[in-house]
Amino acid sequence: MDSSPNSVAVDLVGGRYRLGEVIGRGGMASVYAARDLNLGRDVALKLFAPQSADPDELRRQEAEIELLATLNHPSLVTLFDAGIDSRIPDEPRPFLTMELVDGQDLRTRIRHTPLSLNELAVVGAGVAAALAYVHALGIIHRDIKPANILLVPGRPGEPLRPKLTDFGIARIMDGTRLTATGTMVGTAAYLSPEQARGADLGPASDVYSLGLVMLECLKGEVEFPGSAVESAVARLHRAPSIPDTVPAEWAQLFRSMTALDPADRPEAADLEIALRHALISPQSLPGMLAAEPTRVLPAPPARPPGLPLPPEYKAGTRPLPRLDPDAPSQPTGTAAPRPETPSLATRTVARFRHARRRTRVAVLAAVVAVLAVLAVAAAAVPSLTAPPAPAVVPYPSVTGSLGEHLAELQKSVQP
Repeated sequence: MDSSPNSVAVDLVGGRYRLGEVIGRGGMASVYAARDLNLGRDVALKLFAPQSADPDELRRQEAEIELLATLNHPSLVTLFDAGIDSRIPDEPRPFLTMELVDGQDLRTRIRHTPLSLNELAVVGAGVAAALAYVHALGIIHRDIKPANILLVPGRPGEPLRPKLTDFGIARIMDGTRLTATGTMVGTAAYLSPEQARGADLGPASDVYSLGLVMLECLKGEVEFPGSAVESAVARLHRAPSIPDTVPAEWAQLFRSMTALDPADRPEAADLEIALRHALISPQSLPGMLAAEPTRVLPAPPARPPGLPLPPEYKAGTRPLPRLDPDAPSQPTGTAAPRPETPSLATRTVARFRHARRRTRVAVLAAVVAVLAVLAVAAAAVPSLTAPPAPAVVPYPSVTGSLGEHLAELQKSVQP
């Protein structure tokens, strides 16, 4: 990246930024202190490695940059501008310009001494607030690590405030899971288990990485060191090691943040609340995380009539369900039967009992009046008499078995 001709280095990036000294370097980009000649201010300019000249890819990157430029949060490094450095026509290089933060990153801070619980609460709460903000917008960082957390000095006597940088860089550089060089996005020591497996990512992936960063702040050492493969595989086989000296509340917080199942990790918003509690706690202890609601599994669909039984029923490996109406109630853990709905008459009587006295008297009077009208109407209607039954025609006397059959037939047809 630093092998460009000298004339290129002298030219302005994007027609307005003059590059200064290198203040940071990574595998995909280098960060320069630069001067914005249009606005007369110092900025940090991140210049990426040469990218493909595919127009569709460049348009996609520009769309992602425009989205990130809309982010505005006190715990995020503000993104001022972005574009494509086309000083070398065959090697377009995306660049970002951000606010120039006067402070050190968290990685440099950890090298000197581990953080206290109060300092850890400040850093964790600030980063969790930034994550909650961007997660609500559907953006995932995917590269949470100490080097991407800058510490901004505040007023004298106040702890350093964190600012998360490189937000969405992995998203800008690649819409899938791999970069142009075929390496997985993210730093191996801080990957979530789903990142290590190459699975789909969600907000819980950032929470896991933040848990490893916070644990490193206390221990002063990386939890999963080694090569990229060794570090990625290690987290799939064991949970992070938490020292016995860590208070129980903090240990529980670390265990929940680094749970193997993403569904068991807290959301960034709940994590921020728990860490804010540590800032006002005399012992700098985090608060309780919001309880996860019990996940109810849906009931299996009913088997349509005529559908053959599954093979396990036919083979006798699973007992058939009991159909005896006198069988005991359902076993524990099954859904309770729905209560029977009261009939209309029952509901009407209940309402009548709870009505006011004046209302009950009025209803009774109305009922008596209706019954009286019905009685008068019934008396005025002429009585209807049933038509006389037809006379039974006698059959002639017949003897023998034929006569007996005729006699039985005559009895069966009599009214």
